[in-house]
Amino acid sequence: MEQKPSLQPSAAFIGASWFALLTGITAYNIGLWNADMQLNEKGYYFTVLMFGLFSAISVQKAVRDQMEGIPVTNLYYGIAWFTTILSIILLTVGLWNADLTRSEKGFYAMSFVLSLFAAIAVQKNTRDSKSGKNEETKQSSNSTEITAHYSQKI
Repeated sequence: MEQKPSLQPSAAFIGASWFALLTGITAYNIGLWNADMQLNEKGYYFTVLMFGLFSAISVQKAVRDQMEGIPVTNLYYGIAWFTTILSIILLTVGLWNADLTRSEKGFYAMSFVLSLFAAIAVQKNTRDSKSGKNEETKQSSNSTEITAHYSQKI
């Protein structure tokens, strides 16, 4: 019987992914909290972050589903990519027109990109962990069935 390589991500990678996600989101939100902006501007940037995170996770899921042969409509796939790109454009336009120093603009852009990348990594880790557990369960039940089969013959 051929052993498939485990899809289980390492604990270090899982921890690093969650740390990056929490660091990016926390830094971005602390920056918003301390920013000298009107409340509607802060709301705009917060909404763009949440929109971007959801969109990036949707892209990761759609791409992974297609790789695993799970049907994904072209409409959903296209919308997932469109909304991810749109969130980046919305942040770019907002920062371009904002009355902020360049270092503040760079800070928001970098924490946004870190958050998107980390959200994709966390989603991948979650899915890989679940797939790995399902494979272990299948292998365990197969060996139990084989044992039961041979026990009945004896």
